[in-house]
Amino acid sequence: MPVYPVLLPLFAVAAVAGAMIGRAAWRFAGLPGYRGALIVGGAGAAGPLLTMVPLRACTFEPGRTALDYAVGVVAFAAGAGVAIAAAVWLGRALAVPGGVSRLDQGDRSGTFRTAAWLPLGLLLPTLAILALFLYWPLLETLRMSTHTVRLGAPRQPFACVDNYTRLLGPTLEWWLLLPALLLGVALLLGFVTRGGAEWPGSGALPRVRGWLTIATVLAAATALFGPAYRSVFVTTMILTSGTVVIGLAVGLAIAVLLSQPVRGRGIYRTLLIWPYAISPPIAGILFFVIFDPLSGIAGQVVETLTPWQLPNYRTDPSLARAVVILASVWKTLGFTILFYIAGLQNVSSEMLEAAHLDGANAWQRFRWFVVPALSPITFFLVVTNVTYAFFEVFGTINYLTRGGPSGATTDAMTSIVQVAQVQGSFGDGAARSMVLFAMVLAVTAWQFRSTGRRVSYSN
Repeated sequence: MPVYPVLLPLFAVAAVAGAMIGRAAWRFAGLPGYRGALIVGGAGAAGPLLTMVPLRACTFEPGRTALDYAVGVVAFAAGAGVAIAAAVWLGRALAVPGGVSRLDQGDRSGTFRTAAWLPLGLLLPTLAILALFLYWPLLETLRMSTHTVRLGAPRQPFACVDNYTRLLGPTLEWWLLLPALLLGVALLLGFVTRGGAEWPGSGALPRVRGWLTIATVLAAATALFGPAYRSVFVTTMILTSGTVVIGLAVGLAIAVLLSQPVRGRGIYRTLLIWPYAISPPIAGILFFVIFDPLSGIAGQVVETLTPWQLPNYRTDPSLARAVVILASVWKTLGFTILFYIAGLQNVSSEMLEAAHLDGANAWQRFRWFVVPALSPITFFLVVTNVTYAFFEVFGTINYLTRGGPSGATTDAMTSIVQVAQVQGSFGDGAARSMVLFAMVLAVTAWQFRSTGRRVSYSN
């Protein structure tokens, strides 16, 4: 890897940051601070090699654009961050009550060695499977994303980060949205800090602040991409949000109805759950048969019973997205209903009866007792449905709209298939796959950090 002058101060900053973080983290864990500074500082200095060596530090070559430099700095910081986090975790893992390191205990007995290696030996088959079917494909995708890989081409020239920078392209009109959103968050923060909580109804201000923060992050992410991929990102967010929110709301409502003492509810449950067994492509075909503008069942019914005609979803972008969301919600509805029914059976009837005696009406009992009791299941369903919306909706889109009209239903997964399979550009498709992986990782981390905190595991 060539060493360019701009890399030297970056390595120095990473080492100093690692030393400061390591000293504080290891002292907090009861370990010597100087040791943490040395180990984590060294990790911070060596960590960027994880990304710079595969990239050959190409983003810092003379003549590169500012966008290339920015991507290089992000990759540099990512490598340093991973190494620092691993070193800090190691420090906490070595800490024991009383502030004594396990390395300093001097326990070298055979029992200790057996106890240490036995769990690892039991995990080896699982780790081997993960390495073979998860980690190696991920690393191979990352490698392909930095090369020009064409279908049928024998050579794979190194492309640096060109496959990524083609997706980026911040424009001024989008960046102008950020100051307004940031100002709104700052005003709310200041209002609450200066006693705004005394204002009637201000209990909702933290929630509004949270939504404004999410809007700011989404606007920043939208502004980061170029015009071509920006529409893909927006479509992905719309389809994912619609599938998850509508699916959870409708699934919970149906589960509540099916939990009532109704004759034949077992049959109703079976009929409502079975669509989950259908694959996404089959769901796309079914909704194509229903809503096809030429010979669809829904169109024929509407024309027979009313003087109107069913709109053509193939020419209306908003209607096409609505049909895709409807098909995706129908596909996942059985899964959602099944888990909510199981959760409703575990809600404490004594608690609901006590709330009823205290004067709470049906809605208040549902809002303040049933919904919190279902929070663990809701959290699980949010994670699984988001994953489904990111990866599995492609099967429905491929048979229902094929990404049209005019790219209105081309989400991230669909764009990957179109670029890699149709255009034969596997390098570009690999880069889009890594961007999708980053999006899923960010959304999942946000869910665990925000929604996970409000989960209550007690009735």
